[in-house]
Amino acid sequence: MAITTYKPTTNGRRGMMSQDSSMITTKTTVPSLTKAVKRNKGRNNSGRITTRHKGGGSRKLYRSISFSLPEDFSGVIEHIEYDPFRSARIARVKGNDNKYRYVLAAQGMQPGQTIHNGQEVAVENGNRMPLKNIPVGSVIHAIEMTPGRGAQLVRSAGASAQLIAKDEVNAQVKLPSGEVRVVRLECSASLGVIGNEQHQNISIGKAGRNRRRGIRPTVRGVVMNAVDHPHGGGDGGRHRMAKAPRTPWGQKTLGLKTRRNKSTDKYIVRSRHASKRK
Repeated sequence: MAITTYKPTTNGRRGMMSQDSSMITTKTTVPSLTKAVKRNKGRNNSGRITTRHKGGGSRKLYRSISFSLPEDFSGVIEHIEYDPFRSARIARVKGNDNKYRYVLAAQGMQPGQTIHNGQEVAVENGNRMPLKNIPVGSVIHAIEMTPGRGAQLVRSAGASAQLIAKDEVNAQVKLPSGEVRVVRLECSASLGVIGNEQHQNISIGKAGRNRRRGIRPTVRGVVMNAVDHPHGGGDGGRHRMAKAPRTPWGQKTLGLKTRRNKSTDKYIVRSRHASKRK
């Protein structure tokens, strides 16, 4: 899959790149699988801004994705669709129960292809099965962390993991970050790599495209007043700080570890940080 480039007819077009939509086969959706989502513009239930630089943006409908499939499921892919809420493409599948479902589209998926879910299905691109039935060394995505809960790992465009080892109870999976994690053999995963792999190479090109995505401008703290940011205040433009970089609320940032979920650390065999060290 390629990305679309433009002639530099204007300053905004110069350097702009966008997704190639040749893989998308329809612009219509399944009404029963879409719903309107109320946008909160980065505010919580009290109306306070908890995520800055959000607001506006184009209206979009949420597509309900099936991150888990019924046992002994088989279905035919009818269309590959665009999903504004995720980087990956989605596939519209008509199952053997005559119901429509959306699943994440893997590389190479085409309309007319049949995908399966079960214990003894073929090891083919797009099929879904428990880790205990997937050969070691296979490339997988949409991995469950708890059996029956649905896919939680490796769901973005171009992402894939590798099944590197198995024992009687657990499997070891190498995630895109380099982390090696233990997952139970009963957890399911889909075979292959998620499509739209060129998503990371897109260049926005101009501010207007970000505004349509609901992203508002970001202002540096050093150009603010002292009352507005710990980095603000006039010191002749030198901005000398005796403290480490701070957030607008005075908390340390840029390198501060923010991960709080220590309950699953026991399932990490090799951290993503250790994988980057030589």
